[in-house]
Amino acid sequence: MSTESSSHSCCTPGHDSPPGAVTLLAAPVLAAPRAVRGLLDLPGGRFLMGTEDADGFPADGEGPVREVAVDPFRIAPTTVTNAQYATFVKATGHVTEAEEFGFSFVFAGLLAQELAATAPPVAGVPWWRAVSGASWKHPEGPGSSVTTRQNHPVVHVSWNDARAYCSWSGTRLPSEAEWEYAARGGLEQRRYPWGDELAPGGRTLLNIWQGEFPTTHTGPHLGTVPVKSYRPNGHGLYNAVGNVWEWCEDPFAPGHESRTMRGGSFLCHDSYCNRYRVAARSSNTPDSSTSNIGFRVAA
Repeated sequence: MSTESSSHSCCTPGHDSPPGAVTLLAAPVLAAPRAVRGLLDLPGGRFLMGTEDADGFPADGEGPVREVAVDPFRIAPTTVTNAQYATFVKATGHVTEAEEFGFSFVFAGLLAQELAATAPPVAGVPWWRAVSGASWKHPEGPGSSVTTRQNHPVVHVSWNDARAYCSWSGTRLPSEAEWEYAARGGLEQRRYPWGDELAPGGRTLLNIWQGEFPTTHTGPHLGTVPVKSYRPNGHGLYNAVGNVWEWCEDPFAPGHESRTMRGGSFLCHDSYCNRYRVAARSSNTPDSSTSNIGFRVAA
């Protein structure tokens, strides 16, 4: 394991250790009724997945546009919150991979000045720092806490950590096709969950970087926002784009170790990473964690 960046490090840096380096907790299903009760029932069906939009990234495999069939399924209206993850940890004693490794990746602009000056930068993307002691409980490292962020998305959770939560709660991660079907909210081939215009009528509908990345942020807040911020899409999903990247079950490409992430995050900006579109994709290794990766569950 090292602090070298992954191929998508502009979005999220990653560990390079192999999957399975940390043993997952085989937790019993204890909370399934409560976890499943709040999920949205979606009918599934055929939809046009992907995009050939000129603003997209063909190298990410966003296209070609293809018709995909999705069976009926259920999905959470929000990403998993700090409060929900704390319940899981309390019930199982699960230790996240960030805690096992002893560090996680944090955007430098979120750090106290002294910590930002001393935490090692990630090669090629110095706005990312490897912060000792950063974890889901301490998102900006020692001295930080989620006490006042109980309804914010949990972050610093790897794909393996997310699957451990799913195993305990009687859920699973959504497939990439399910995620995109749900995120589109019933709209066909639109750029965002609400349509093609980023800010219709001047309204802010998602949590992404505002200003000049990565030096000047002009928005009202930097970092995550509560999971029910902004209005839901046509299927009832909140913050399907922006806020935090969301793990999906699928490999990024056939035979790849890396797992797909969808939706973009609070660090996305059209000057370098407009992956807050519903068709956009990124990836990271299954053991990686950062201050802008979370997940939502399906069933």
